[in-house]
Amino acid sequence: MDHSLETSKRKEKLLQTMHKLQVKSGSALQQTSPLLNCHTGMGMVTVQHMNHLSQTVSQVCRDLKNIENLVRFRQNWLKYKIANPEGDHSDGLSGIHCGLDGTTYIVSVSSPRVHVLNRSGQVVRSLHCVQNQGRRKEPFLPEDVTLTRTGLVAVTDIVGGTVRIFNPHSRFSEGEWIEIGKINCPKGIGVDRSGKLLVTDYTGGSVHIFAVDHTFRQQHIQTIAGLRGPRYISSMYDGGIIVSEECGDVKVYGSNLKLMYSLSNKYCHQFGNPAGLCADKEGNIMVVDEQKRNVILFPKFGSPVCIVSVGLKKPTSLACSSYGLVFVMDTGDNCIKVFKYRVNTGCGSTKTGQSNHKPYT
Repeated sequence: MDHSLETSKRKEKLLQTMHKLQVKSGSALQQTSPLLNCHTGMGMVTVQHMNHLSQTVSQVCRDLKNIENLVRFRQNWLKYKIANPEGDHSDGLSGIHCGLDGTTYIVSVSSPRVHVLNRSGQVVRSLHCVQNQGRRKEPFLPEDVTLTRTGLVAVTDIVGGTVRIFNPHSRFSEGEWIEIGKINCPKGIGVDRSGKLLVTDYTGGSVHIFAVDHTFRQQHIQTIAGLRGPRYISSMYDGGIIVSEECGDVKVYGSNLKLMYSLSNKYCHQFGNPAGLCADKEGNIMVVDEQKRNVILFPKFGSPVCIVSVGLKKPTSLACSSYGLVFVMDTGDNCIKVFKYRVNTGCGSTKTGQSNHKPYT
């Protein structure tokens, strides 16, 4: 906690303001309630007075919610960096996914592989992206990564026009990538609340939703059409789906796959080039803006909050953990930058791994 004099004064002023508002509203309620309950008329109160009061109260409620969000969230709090597992002189980082247990999955197209990292950022396993062609093994280029409901790794393969799932129980000792269906140009991939795979078709302007049975066959295929260059996709805890469009907007769909709203319209926000996105358990949506090189958090209630505004060179993909961290893939810096964006609700600390990195200033 910052114990500087300036911070203490700001906290004191904020608490005084909140207390004054509470006292004034409580006093007004005590004085007017008996009159409203017993008085036969409304005195000189007009419709204009009521409209003005309603608008003022609505604005105060919005301001209070924004203050609450600004207190809860943090900006540019870099916890640590995860270097490219392929080395400093390699490139080609692509998708990223963070599991509920803190395990991170990183796609590297220079090898190509999917690296599995523990909460300390150490590689515990690497899955080589090769397909069996008879007696030969041919590499394929993974684009994005997620986990199926049963914990299997799934990636998109743009060149092959398919989704591939890693089956560790195949007849090959090292495991095997199974091809799942054909899609024109699969890019982003995710899993919804029911366990169905979500795949964006970049050139087709659509999203494909389907289940995969135990024999790795597609079931219950559904499609969302009418998108412009859909890139990344993620599910929300309430069953909704969020999709980013290249040089466009971020669309939010309900559990019935109907368009609910776009973030630019709902929050009056102008995107440059929205890329990776994710949603946490509180319903907050986070989006990487590749052009503006920042990360914007869209709270369930209140105005957007910029949680990362400096230190990014070319951010693309994004993932958030269940313990208040957001993982930003910065391909321009050839690493993953991990930020703490949400403070703890209690007084105790949450263990998120050790780091000697200081926050950006």
